[in-house]
Amino acid sequence: MRCLPVRGGGSIIGYCTKLPCGFYCTSVFKKIKSENSHYESKTGVQTMEENEDQSDLSLRPGNLDGDSFRLHVVTWNVATVDPPEDVTSLLHLNSPKSPDLYVIGLQEVHSRPLRFVSDFVFDDPWSHLFMSVLAPRKFVKVSSIRMQGLLLLFFSKLQHVPFIRDIKATYTRTGIYGYWGNKGGVSIRLSFYGHMLCFLNCHLAAHMREASERVDEFEHIMDTQTFECKKAPRIVDHRLIFWFGDLNFRIQDHGMHFVRSCINNQTYNLLWSKDQLMMMKKKDQMLQEFEEGPLDFQPTYKFDLNSDTYDSSKKKRKPAWTDRILWRLRPKTSTSHEDDKEKPVDKKLIRQLDEDEEYPLKITQDLYTSNMEYRISDHKPVIGLFTLKLRKMYETPLVRLQAEGEWSADIDAIVVYSPLHPFPSSTWDWIGLYKVGFTCVSDYITYTWVKDDEVAFNEEIIQVFVSKEDIPVRGGECVLCYYSSTLRCIIGVSEPFKVHESKVAIEEGLLPERINGLDKTVASKD
Repeated sequence: MRCLPVRGGGSIIGYCTKLPCGFYCTSVFKKIKSENSHYESKTGVQTMEENEDQSDLSLRPGNLDGDSFRLHVVTWNVATVDPPEDVTSLLHLNSPKSPDLYVIGLQEVHSRPLRFVSDFVFDDPWSHLFMSVLAPRKFVKVSSIRMQGLLLLFFSKLQHVPFIRDIKATYTRTGIYGYWGNKGGVSIRLSFYGHMLCFLNCHLAAHMREASERVDEFEHIMDTQTFECKKAPRIVDHRLIFWFGDLNFRIQDHGMHFVRSCINNQTYNLLWSKDQLMMMKKKDQMLQEFEEGPLDFQPTYKFDLNSDTYDSSKKKRKPAWTDRILWRLRPKTSTSHEDDKEKPVDKKLIRQLDEDEEYPLKITQDLYTSNMEYRISDHKPVIGLFTLKLRKMYETPLVRLQAEGEWSADIDAIVVYSPLHPFPSSTWDWIGLYKVGFTCVSDYITYTWVKDDEVAFNEEIIQVFVSKEDIPVRGGECVLCYYSSTLRCIIGVSEPFKVHESKVAIEEGLLPERINGLDKTVASKD
């Protein structure tokens, strides 16, 4: 795992991330600059305050009929085991209809101290597996967050990445009175073509008797998680919320014989009335706002390891649908104040209603099922496939960029970019060179600081220098990505282009050797 070229305050340059436990991983990058150097964008100076509502930037009317996007959600309690070798059926990789987005929520990822530190320095085995499988299919890991055993990953097709903004992730501990992260929730929020989405992965309190405690934990997470964004500072403010995880709700009252009989006869509907989550929804207003597809699959907990047999231990735990996927589309609220004419008009609410009407968003669940193929855990994974139909709030990226001329390690190169809409540019912005099929924003071959390496500009086109020393000797199919430090996301992606193999290296008998992801050269041995 390589550190991102992100600059921080003071003289130390860059950091990887902050762990929930409070530790930082720092590294010094190839340049040290003054914090006070300020980049005035060719498109106009922007302040941080103006940046707080970035989903309003570059708004452009989308397709009036709306565009459809496929979303694949997975939740799985993996019981501290390492991942399987094959996740083809888990991700439906052989399906003729490829998703646009993958959201994967795991619980009980191995998190003992030594393993947890190792997973921070290097990608944990689960993240590494999903990235290695999805990257060749041109999916990029846009964001991830981990809190001990809870892991949440968000992947997008590369074509959508410049339209995913306002990305933030956070966590809430609920274990041991809120001091331990074995239970709780992790979330990723973002705007997708201007629509505010939030994904919440939870692992709630265990045991049959703790149904009310589970609801209390969920509502505590919903109430306490906040984001630095005027438009959607809380989870409930988002246009669409997905809530999933090992929610631990059980089937109460029914005896073991009746439950197993219903499972064997596939009469699952006879168990629904005693499912604790369905029961709690009848009396809790917040839960009532969440929808869930029918539980037309067998309960996903608890199985003997490496089998499809329900718990045969002395405890003989009753099967239950502990692993769930729900969603909430923000309710439409009336602006009428007939009961209180003196009440002031909520401008934010009016704006929200106008936006909902002008840019509609609809959701359809296409599949809700478990996958019985995987036997490594005492839980079975649950999969939800959705179609989001929405009208895009913008059609063009903030920046258009391309490689100028032929590229190889024999000559210095030039990147040409054009700001298409105003955005808060900064001296900390950079352009990365990536191999086609890169895994995440930190998986660059090299990068160049936008302002420092600028060689020419006019009102519409800006040229940035890239040293030949940083260009891979081997060459290959590559793309360029513009990373906005202020917005903390990629805001422009070039078309793929070919970097040619170094002719000088071939003529001088230099052989390429891949070291730390970069193509270096070593003299050939006779």
